[in-house]
Amino acid sequence: MPKTALLTSFAPWRANHLSNSADDLLVELSSQWQKEPMHLLRQLPVNLPIAQSITVHKINQLQPDVVLCCGMAEFRNRLSLESRAVNRHRQLQTSANLEDLVAGLSLTEISHDAGRFVCNALYYGILNYLKCHSPGTLCLFVHVPILTFENREGVVTDFCAILEKLTT
Repeated sequence: MPKTALLTSFAPWRANHLSNSADDLLVELSSQWQKEPMHLLRQLPVNLPIAQSITVHKINQLQPDVVLCCGMAEFRNRLSLESRAVNRHRQLQTSANLEDLVAGLSLTEISHDAGRFVCNALYYGILNYLKCHSPGTLCLFVHVPILTFENREGVVTDFCAILEKLTT
C-alpha cells in the first residue's frame, strides 16, 4: 500500500522573487505525479510560528507517513537533501536513508546545513513535533535550486524519484 505524503513549500520572501522555486517544483509535480495519496501544502508564510502551526495542523489532519518540506536555495544548483536541523546546540536528524535516496540521481546531493533561516527552523520544529507525537512519520527537508530551462527537467525527475522511494 502506498504511503501518504505531505509536501510543503514557502511563499516568496524577497520583493525581487517572482516565485519560490520550491513552490514552482510542487506545481510541476502536481501536473506530473499520478500516484496517490499526495497532499500539497503550498505557499507557507515565511514566518516560523505561523508556518509551523499550519504544518502541524495539516499533519494532525492527514496523519501522513512522510512529510517532505521544501524550500528555495537561491545559490545552490542541485536538490539538497538536508540530513539535520539545528536549534542552538541541539540537532535532530532525519530518519531517511539519504544515501539510498541520492543513489543514481544526477542533480541531487546530501547537505548537512539546512541554513539559519525559516527552512532550518521549520525542519527542526517538525522533526521535534514528529519525534514526540508521531515517531513513525518520516520527515525530510529538500532545498530546491532556482529552476531554469537547463535544470528543470532533471530537478523534477530527481524529485519524483525521491518521492517514489519515500512512498513505496
